[in-house]
Amino acid sequence: MIRTPKSLQGLAICLSALAGFVDALGFLKLGGFFVSFMSGNSTRMSVGLTEGSQDFAIAGALIGTFLIGVIFGSMVAHLAHANRRVAVLAFVTLLLATGALLNMYGPAWAAIGAVVLAMGSENAVFQRDGEVTIGLTYMTGTLVKLGQRLTNALLGGPRFAWLPYLALWCGLIAGAALGAFVYPKIGFSALWFAAAAAALLCLWSMFLPADDLDA
Repeated sequence: MIRTPKSLQGLAICLSALAGFVDALGFLKLGGFFVSFMSGNSTRMSVGLTEGSQDFAIAGALIGTFLIGVIFGSMVAHLAHANRRVAVLAFVTLLLATGALLNMYGPAWAAIGAVVLAMGSENAVFQRDGEVTIGLTYMTGTLVKLGQRLTNALLGGPRFAWLPYLALWCGLIAGAALGAFVYPKIGFSALWFAAAAAALLCLWSMFLPADDLDA
């Protein structure tokens, strides 16, 4: 993150906010399951297995769908070559818009599926040599790096190297708060805002530095 150009850091923060927004909508829609935070779903799956409840199947289906989304996003990035960031964001936009449409005219499970695929795919926006360089939909690694950079600062290292990680985490928190605020008013239809935001971020990404600077 700290080696990423500031313009790309801004994009990453906005995408993290988008993930937080969508995850809050999904969490409220599903009554406590996540559409982007698979660590939480993994815990719920394990607890559900132990208790013999249907939570096991729900969480497992969400995790499997997310994994498929990661594969789809990575394939799109691979096929797009130098334009991978734009291509992946266009794919995420399409999936979110599909989820919003299915929420209106299709079964609820299909809408959720499209959204989970979008969140899995989003993690392919920043990568090098097939490896994710900035995680956008999960923050545990970011918080670990934040703590490490703060430690380095206290020991005489770079004073502000922790700020990008704090900003990325704050982006997710802000997006989730906005999603939680909007959901009681218009419900899962707020996905249209997410799709519109993803489209704008896709357009913005066209004018940012080349993908070989993502690391």
